[in-house]
Amino acid sequence: MIKVHHLNNSRSQRVLWLLEELGQPYEVVRYERDPKTMLAPRALREVHPLGKSPVVELDGLTLVESGAIIEALTERFDSANAISPAPSDAGERLRYRTWLHYAEGSLMPPLLLALVFGRMRTAPMPFFVRPVAQGIARKAMDGFVGPQLATHLGFVEAELAARPWFAGQRFTAADIQMSFPMEAAVARAGDRVGPNIRSFVERVRARPAYRRALEAGGPYALGH
Repeated sequence: MIKVHHLNNSRSQRVLWLLEELGQPYEVVRYERDPKTMLAPRALREVHPLGKSPVVELDGLTLVESGAIIEALTERFDSANAISPAPSDAGERLRYRTWLHYAEGSLMPPLLLALVFGRMRTAPMPFFVRPVAQGIARKAMDGFVGPQLATHLGFVEAELAARPWFAGQRFTAADIQMSFPMEAAVARAGDRVGPNIRSFVERVRARPAYRRALEAGGPYALGH
């Protein structure tokens, strides 16, 4: 049995969705974020030293990192290439691999910075510190984070204009991997998000396996 160590409002929701798409049974071990810090509980460090989610246990092995988990599970359970490219399609396989890595390697850092600086603007602090903190956050967003987000989201928007799914004409696990930054962008990036990204998010949320994963994982919101 596959065991998924699942943290609420986290990347581990993608793993539950992947397993639903693959039709593989799994066990969910739930963890809740600290409501004040939004950090994972210490109990996750007992599973893996980083204390992050997702963590998957399979055949005595402990798997971490969303992209690596998706690759391992599709290689093991998707021999028919239902949600991964066929070996004969070199172009789709290249796009598939690119998006698996791009999601966390390039797109999530500016989204995370946007979240951090957004919280800095509203976090409780002494009144005499607030103008300085807000000024730093504003300059960081205007001078670096905002332009980076615009570049990346513009790139993604153009790619989704060229094809309905990230790897090509059909849904693959690359779309599962990209779903987390896309949902985060819709929740946090406002008018920087174009119609193709919003349409993509609507399509993935309509998939039956996505909805089953939500039932298994519990409430899921990326707006905070």
